[in-house]
Formats: sequence, C-alpha cells, structure tokens
Amino acid sequence: MTIKHHLTDALLMSYAAGTLPEAFSLVVATHVSMCDECRARAGSFDAVGGGLLEEGPVAAVSADCLAATMALIRETKAERAERKPRVAGVLPRPLQDCVGGDLSAIKWRPAGLGVKQAILSTADGATARLLYIPAGSAVPDHGHRGTELTLVLQGAFRDQTDRFGRGDVEVADEDLKHTPVADIGEDCICLAATDAPLRFSSWLPRLAQPFLKI
Repeated sequence: MTIKHHLTDALLMSYAAGTLPEAFSLVVATHVSMCDECRARAGSFDAVGGGLLEEGPVAAVSADCLAATMALIRETKAERAERKPRVAGVLPRPLQDCVGGDLSAIKWRPAGLGVKQAILSTADGATARLLYIPAGSAVPDHGHRGTELTLVLQGAFRDQTDRFGRGDVEVADEDLKHTPVADIGEDCICLAATDAPLRFSSWLPRLAQPFLKI
C-alpha cells in the first residue's frame, strides 16, 4: 500500500493537542494507524507537547487526584476487555473499536444512486460516516461549507484534484467543488467527517440532505 495523500501538519498538531472534534479525531487516528509517515509526524508533535507541559507552571490538584485517575484507568481496561476482539479485515483498529467489528458490524442505509452510508456515533461539532460507493458510481457534485476529511479504506476514487487509494486522505475546504467517482473494478469504502453541511449542486440531493444528515 503506497499512500500519496497525507494529513496536514495543522490537523496532526490539533490531534496531538486534543482540540479536534471527535469525528475528525477518528479519521486522523484511523489514517495514522495506516500511515507510517503521519504516525511519525504525530509522534513528534506529541513529544513537543510533552516538552511544553514539563516547562509549564505547576498546577495544584486535589488530594484524591491519583486515586481518581487510577479508577479511570481500571474502568478503561474493563471496557476494553468487554469489547469484541479485533479481526483482520477492511477496517483499521481505531475504526473497529468504534463500530465494534469489521464491515459485517456496519448497518448500512441507502443514500441514493447505489451509494450507502452509516453515520457513526460521535460527539457534537462534526459528523463521521462510512460511505459505500459501488465501483464506477459517483457521489453527486458538491462543494463544502466547512472542512471535509475523506479517508479511503477500500478501493479508490477520483475527483477533479487526483486519485485517492487505500490509506489516502483528502482534505477538502470551501474552495473545493468536486464529483468523486469510484474506480471501476472494486467498490469504494471511505470514512468521512464533516463539520458543516455539504453544498450540493443539483436539487435532488438538496431535497434528501436533511434526511441523510449530510
């Protein structure tokens, strides 16, 4: 797997600082698990953040801070023990942890023209969804009112900018208007996160937009 399209430094720094919406953090974590280059860059930003914390002022904590922290750690370990075991498949580990398995755990819903989606449960601020685009099919022409991150998990798609294969991530902003088309030969599955509704060009997707929550 050769990854050509990577995350920006700004996204990786925000991820390291913990300031991204949960939906965007899920995309970043999933890409980082697939990409050696971005994993190394993310690690360097973590190291910088740790250094800044060490040089910062000392803050007072409550007497039971250590006990409360250890309790949270025990709860987290218990939650992990209850999760379904990870299996080899299309979805990388962070995404399997989120959905509770691989593709068989996904509850797809039709989004029109053969495209299917599954909206994932994340905190407010942005929306994450899995998209299934049949080989050779297109997502309706659209622009953006905010930022959209699209990570390819299977297959590939092309748009006005380039081709994006497994592991590639496209960072789209308000300046990009495109029509993603899945490559012929293999269905395309993507993880996408948006922090604002898309701006569709044709009237039919606009009518369906409130129901699809895109």
